[in-house]
Amino acid sequence: MKIKKQNIQSSVRDGFSLTIPLLLLIPALLFSNPLYGILGENNYVTIHLILEIFIIIASFTIAIQAWLIFPYIFSNHRLYIGALFLSVGLLTLIHTLSYKGMPFFIKDSSAYSATWFYMIGRLTQALGLLLILTSKPKKIHFIQRRITYSLACLYTFVWIFLIYSPYELLPHLVIEGVGTTPLKNSLQYLAIMLQCLILLYLWRNFNKDRRQNTVIIVASVYLILGDLMFTTYQSVYDIKNFMGHFFQLSGFYFLMRTFYSTSVEKPFQSLIETQKQLKKSEESLHYMAYHDELTELPNSRFLTEKLSIELSMPKTKKAILMIEIDRLKSINESLGHSFIDLMLQEVATRLRTSLPPDLFISQIGRGEFTILLHSVKDHEDVVQVCKQIQKGMKEPFQLQHFLLNITLNIGIAVYPKHGTNQEELLKHAQVAMHEAQKATERYVFYHSKMGQQLIERLVLEQDLHYALDNGEIYLEYQPQINLRTGSIDSVEALVRWQHPEKGLISPAAFIPIAEETGLIVPIGEWVLETACRQAKQWHNEGISHIGVAVNLSTGQFFQQNLVEMVEDILARTNLPPHYLELEITESMTVDTNHMTEILHDLKQLGVKIAVDDFGTGYSSMYYLKKFPIDCLKIDRSFVRNVQSNHHDDVLISMMISMAKHLELKVVAEGVEETGQLSFLADRDCDIIQGYLFSKPIDPEELSANFDTIQKKVLSITQLKEVV
Repeated sequence: MKIKKQNIQSSVRDGFSLTIPLLLLIPALLFSNPLYGILGENNYVTIHLILEIFIIIASFTIAIQAWLIFPYIFSNHRLYIGALFLSVGLLTLIHTLSYKGMPFFIKDSSAYSATWFYMIGRLTQALGLLLILTSKPKKIHFIQRRITYSLACLYTFVWIFLIYSPYELLPHLVIEGVGTTPLKNSLQYLAIMLQCLILLYLWRNFNKDRRQNTVIIVASVYLILGDLMFTTYQSVYDIKNFMGHFFQLSGFYFLMRTFYSTSVEKPFQSLIETQKQLKKSEESLHYMAYHDELTELPNSRFLTEKLSIELSMPKTKKAILMIEIDRLKSINESLGHSFIDLMLQEVATRLRTSLPPDLFISQIGRGEFTILLHSVKDHEDVVQVCKQIQKGMKEPFQLQHFLLNITLNIGIAVYPKHGTNQEELLKHAQVAMHEAQKATERYVFYHSKMGQQLIERLVLEQDLHYALDNGEIYLEYQPQINLRTGSIDSVEALVRWQHPEKGLISPAAFIPIAEETGLIVPIGEWVLETACRQAKQWHNEGISHIGVAVNLSTGQFFQQNLVEMVEDILARTNLPPHYLELEITESMTVDTNHMTEILHDLKQLGVKIAVDDFGTGYSSMYYLKKFPIDCLKIDRSFVRNVQSNHHDDVLISMMISMAKHLELKVVAEGVEETGQLSFLADRDCDIIQGYLFSKPIDPEELSANFDTIQKKVLSITQLKEVV
């Protein structure tokens, strides 16, 4: 912007320079008296010498600059202009030395030699500049610099030889006491014509380089005015002759400025602009290196440096809050990266707006943030910040056409109690953050036992990698009872892990680990194939009507080859598809486009689809009519409070009624009491499962005691009628 302003100012100055010749023409037109009448005849040669010296300096300056710059640009235009003005400078030098009144140089000074050297120099400059401007610019070899400058010198020496020949080979151009001859005027007009052609060319190509073309136009106007002066003077002491030299000097000055602008000033300005851009780029790169591109919050590198500075200050109590978005992985698998990006931006915005501006907020990972409290007095100060954060996240997030409630898990480490260096503080805050998932308040202060729990979890994660290959993973099956017939129509396959050292590991402990590490995909495929193979085995044993329900994890559902994998397993196990029921969770139904496509593909295989844990997820009823769903499973948390919580009674009644209207079957989980059974039967629930009939058992026990379990089911269902 600054360079552009400078260019505008320069153009204004050059435009103003065009008005000066008009003002200088006034004395030349009004006064025809000899100049010595003003300055003295004896001083005129000195005045002429001074003017010509400046012209010579301008010419040699252009030539020297072109010589020095050529090795860096290899431009034919720059080289030819340099050689042209070398020749013009030499001719002007000889013209000055041979001017009337100058000391002896080769021959006595005379108007003959001086005028011819001037005229040849003037025509050389005009014709040469025209040819160079109209020629095509190109790169040329370095060796041409010496050749071109040598030819310029040779050209000059040829004219020196011709003009200084013992015999006057050329006609006189000026007659003393009379003035210029017609030949002199004709040559001068030829120079004017060549200069006008230059003006015409520059005008037609003005927009190519406004700055350079403006200066050359100004120079051309001065040179044309000088030519006009040289066609009308009668004596070398005439003021018009003086003005002609002055205009010529002005023209050469602007030509020198043109070359200086393109060869020195313009590259220098470009260098300055490049340096500014480089500085901006460095600042931008520095910003990018220390900030997250998506949220524009400081990143982990920035946090590390900030903590280093903070911990080097006087020993004031500080706190680090490490925050994660709960169930981010599941949301990401359901909604996709673009929705997660919007959510992260909104979370960052709410953190900034809900907290005091002096707190240092950073993002250290996708969905993980940290807040540095520079000074805290006690735990209550930290708790208040945690509550402010939770308050800021209370309102649902509007992400395109989805409305999501987001929960944050906050881990807290206090300096110096929980660590004296940044590595310890960050590690302990992260450990506390993972523990916060289990806390009601969703924020937890670090304590030493958490470290051991984390180590145990890491060990468990490593053991889980080998559990499947070592045969430690197995399935148990819980019967599902048809309330209309009192028969066991199907079973739900439930995965178990028998650790060789720790014993039975709860699914609540290892399933989240499997989902985080991606092990849920191979484990889920094994579960599906094992359950289908077991159902087929029961058919072969005579229990031909029994089906099997298998849970699909979020990771499984969003794998690309899910449909092909299910089809392949059904083919390998030879199980008819209608005996397999796949259970999905409500959280999977958010991405409706992907869900619709996958579910329809699965239905084409002939399998059944059930929604597990209904009522605990996103509570969107839209998918119930859009997706090809066969069954709803009411979560055990609702069934547990039946007949003791009026609200749960109403909710279950509504769920069953809604399912009936949509022609969906209803399965109630967690039935443990006959009162719960009676309540569900009265509401026309289709299928129930729970400890009232049978706990999950291994397949051999189910095979061996199937009839016994069936009798127990019949007796209980008859008992509920009495109740």
